[in-house]
Amino acid sequence: MQTVLGAGGPIADELVNELHRNHTKDIRLVSRKPVRVNDTDELMAADLTNADATSRAVAGSDIAYLTVGLPLDSELWERQFPVMMRNVIDACAEHGTKLVFFDNTYMYPGTPTPQTESTAFAPGGRKGRVRGELATMLLEAMRAGRVEALIGRAPEFYGPGRTTSYTNSLVFDRIKAGKRPFVPIDAHAKRSLIWTPDASRALALLGNTPDAYGQTWHLPIDPDRPSYAQLVEIAGEVTGRKIGYTVLPMLAFRLGRRFVKPLDEMYELLSRYRDDNIFDSSKFAARFPDFQITSYREGVERILAG
Repeated sequence: MQTVLGAGGPIADELVNELHRNHTKDIRLVSRKPVRVNDTDELMAADLTNADATSRAVAGSDIAYLTVGLPLDSELWERQFPVMMRNVIDACAEHGTKLVFFDNTYMYPGTPTPQTESTAFAPGGRKGRVRGELATMLLEAMRAGRVEALIGRAPEFYGPGRTTSYTNSLVFDRIKAGKRPFVPIDAHAKRSLIWTPDASRALALLGNTPDAYGQTWHLPIDPDRPSYAQLVEIAGEVTGRKIGYTVLPMLAFRLGRRFVKPLDEMYELLSRYRDDNIFDSSKFAARFPDFQITSYREGVERILAG
């Protein structure tokens, strides 16, 4: 049995599809209101902030994937994420279940220095501090031998369907709607973006690779790292029309955050848009050289064709 804790989002749904295609048909989906992805999926409703419910959700599982997402709300993150992580670690330790944690890069410094699996945490705000706390909690449990686990870490998403990210909402969703895209801070800084189905396929592969455990892995991305200006240019080539863009300067966010909560929640992340964002996934590429990565051009074509 392989169990997805936090089922229902685009990463989790693609993960379930990949597990079903290539690894196992014995899959349990856990969330507050789980919905089947495949006919054979087992459903279990559970609140992961409840320790007993989390233990029941993990029981009988060989591998559990923690893919829970919460709305971008710092207070909510501080209140719920550490409790969830503690409950999941305890449940996996109780039942002898391996744990695969799907992580992000919010705890990394917002500088142009390349980010590797050994980059020291230097969060720039509340959400970054929470993500650093979660990763540290799991790493300490791994070092203590309480749980056999791995961390799969991803940069900002872009992708098809229900993928939610600033890149999708500000750039590609607006292009699809025939509107002028917005570019945060700098149109020419290099971007590191992960195609969401690639992230899910890689997570399933890591979870089913015994020697991947006990480590942190940067999930695979196209190493070309285009700027937003280049991504908009690709979109223009794909659509056959000239597409301009509007750069949203730091001042716009500084003023807007006083009145618009989503802008306030985004503010601590803006340093990664000001400078080059270089996420290094070469460790994964070296270990899994046959893994097929979606190129940015392929990704843009699929988004705009959807």
